[in-house]
Amino acid sequence: MRSLVEIRRTLHARPELGWAEVESTALVVAELAALGLAPRPLASGTGAVCDLGPSPRVLLRADLDALPLPDLTGTPWASTVPEVCHACGHDAHTTALLGAARLLAADPPAHGVRLLFQPAEEVMPGGATAVLAEGLLGGVERAFALHCDPSLEVGHLGVRTGPITAAADQLDVTLTGPGGHTSRPHNTVDLVAALAHVVSELPAVLSRTVDPRASLSVVFGAVHAGSAVNAIPRTGVARATVRCLDIEVWTSAEKVVTRAVEALAAAYGAGVEVTYTRGVPPVVNDDACARVLAAAADACFGPGTAVDTPQSLGGEDFGWLTQTVPGAMARLGVRTPGGPHHDLHQPTFDIDERALDIGAAVLAAAARTAP
Repeated sequence: MRSLVEIRRTLHARPELGWAEVESTALVVAELAALGLAPRPLASGTGAVCDLGPSPRVLLRADLDALPLPDLTGTPWASTVPEVCHACGHDAHTTALLGAARLLAADPPAHGVRLLFQPAEEVMPGGATAVLAEGLLGGVERAFALHCDPSLEVGHLGVRTGPITAAADQLDVTLTGPGGHTSRPHNTVDLVAALAHVVSELPAVLSRTVDPRASLSVVFGAVHAGSAVNAIPRTGVARATVRCLDIEVWTSAEKVVTRAVEALAAAYGAGVEVTYTRGVPPVVNDDACARVLAAAADACFGPGTAVDTPQSLGGEDFGWLTQTVPGAMARLGVRTPGGPHHDLHQPTFDIDERALDIGAAVLAAAARTAP
C-alpha cells in the first residue's frame, strides 16, 4: 500500500483543472477499491463518492481540482502539466481523506460515513452545486472538511464557530462613450476618468450603504482601457471580486452593487453595463460540528492541537453544503515550524507533508464522534 506522501506527490505532479479531474478521480477510485470499498463516480463526470456502512449520516469532503498557475516549487514532484498546479492544497485535502478512508475501513464506525471527492471547487459557483443536484446530502446530518492553512504551523488545527470564509462573487463593469482626443476631454466622455472613479469610489460608497458588520469587500483585480496615450477610449472594463460574511447581505449584494456602479458612472455620462456573477455563499460553521473537529484534533494529538482561527474573506464552495446541513470546516496547519509562509494561490505554495497524517486522523475521528 502506498504511503500518503506518495499519493500526494502523484496528485501534485499531475494536477487537473475543474471538471477535468479524470486521472485524479481514477486514482481515488483505485485507492478506495483497494480497501475493499465500492466507490462510484459522480453524475457530473469527475469526482467520486464512497459509502462506508449503511445509511451514511456523516459526510467527509475533499476537493480534487487544481489552479491555472505555473508550479515554481522546484520539488522533484512539481507539476508536469504546464501552467497548472495544486496551489491551493487540494492534493493534500484529497490525500488526507484517502487516509481517513483507510482508518475508517480498518475499524468501521457504528454509523454510516460518506466520503466525497468533489470536483471543481475553484470554478464558480463550485462543484458542490452538482453534489447537491445529485442528492448526495440525502440522509446526511453532519458534514466536515479541512483546508490547508500556510499561516498555521503543522501540528495545529484552526477552528472557529460561525462564518469562517466569505461569500465570493464576480463583478464585471463595462463603460462606454464616444471617445475623443485627450486635448478635448470636455467634448466627450472621459472614459478613463469615469472608470477610475468607479474603481476608487465604489468601496467607499458601499461602506456607507451596507452594514459594516457584514464585511462587504469589493477589490478590483483587472482594469483595461485604451491603447494610445493621446486618445480617450470608447470602452473600458474593470473586473472585481465581491466578498461578504453575511448571508442576508450576500443575497442583496447584486442589486446594491449594481445600483452604486450605475450612479458613479452617471456622474461622467458614461454608458454602463454591469455583469454580476453569483459565486459561493460563506462557510458558516455549526457550533457543535466545530467542537467535534476541535475535540478530534486534541484527542488524536494532544491538548492544544486545536486553536482559534480568524475569519477569512476567501471563498469556498463547501458553503453550499453548510447551507444545507450542519457542518464545519477547519484549517489544517501546513507550515513547517520556523519555515517560510508559502501563500495559497501562488506558484510557490507548498506544504509540510506531516500534515497529511494529521488531517487523515482528524477527519476519521470527527466521523466517529459526530453526534
